[in-house]
Amino acid sequence: MKIVVRKFAPLALALLATGAATSSLANNYLQRDDVISMIDELESEGLDRARIESLIAQAKRQEKILEAIARPAEKTLNWAEYQTIFLQQSRIDQGKAFRLEHEDTLARAEQDIGVDRDMILAILGVETRYGKHRGGYKVIDALATLGFDYPPRATFFRGQLKELFRLEKQAHIDASTITGSYAGAMGYPQFIPSSYIHYAVDFDNDGVTDLVNNPVDAIGSVANYFKEHGWEAGLPIAARVRVKGDKYQQHINDKGKPDMTLKQARKAGITPLECEESQHCFDKLPKDTPVALIELDGTHGAEFWLVTQNFYVITRYNHSVLYAMAAYQLMRELEAFNPVKTSQATTQ
Repeated sequence: MKIVVRKFAPLALALLATGAATSSLANNYLQRDDVISMIDELESEGLDRARIESLIAQAKRQEKILEAIARPAEKTLNWAEYQTIFLQQSRIDQGKAFRLEHEDTLARAEQDIGVDRDMILAILGVETRYGKHRGGYKVIDALATLGFDYPPRATFFRGQLKELFRLEKQAHIDASTITGSYAGAMGYPQFIPSSYIHYAVDFDNDGVTDLVNNPVDAIGSVANYFKEHGWEAGLPIAARVRVKGDKYQQHINDKGKPDMTLKQARKAGITPLECEESQHCFDKLPKDTPVALIELDGTHGAEFWLVTQNFYVITRYNHSVLYAMAAYQLMRELEAFNPVKTSQATTQ
């Protein structure tokens, strides 16, 4: 037995040494040429090299982050399973409480920016339960790990890491301590750094655009994000449909991006179900309204939905039709507690 151990000890030690070296390199990013090249680039833009080096020195590769990005819920669950995560009564109750506290701000966002307040409310609920779960990973760790140790999307996340350094001064955040999701998203609305820079707004006009601690800025920023991505005020989002024949099959779309008109959909045997709430009905939409047909694996089997450009806008926030449908369904649940719409429904 001792002979066997001695025979393989050098190989084992070599493997251990290789693993230790790899781990050491991953946890000391300043030793890597690609990291130094990034720092050189940021310094050439006028950023403080010493500050960036200090931040990079603190960054640690996190195996849990690599594990999490390899199995996102949007790719491992079907609709029947996915919806149970976001449509619990507890999340709806939290949305009702948040609305009561911030109804004036939600109304102002709808009025000034043109995005339905219930949609804004739903996004904040899906993302962080209205700020209650903003993520426990250090953003610097998440973006360094994915930017330098996750080849499939390294370019994207390395770009986000650069944006984090650029963002620090603009948003008055401390990049060494701020926490977020495993993908580096931050604050109430879970904006990644590039979205923070391009779409966040100072909605309370206090001179600071703060999505981490300020729900007012978060509300305005979600609305601005949707507006900038093409949200159309008053356009229905989705409607359940019946399908018949087999022509509809060629129109099933897994991205939710409109690729036909409502008239073409009807010719293909796709018929929206009747509904009583006009703001969600398709029956009064022009025949040339762009739509897409999506199929979901629901609790009781296949569900077919026609969706509009507004549904596709939701997927710009998260590129998943499951995410977009969860946000839409939560929005519908929360509409019942919208004092304006409740009042309108009573008077009709």
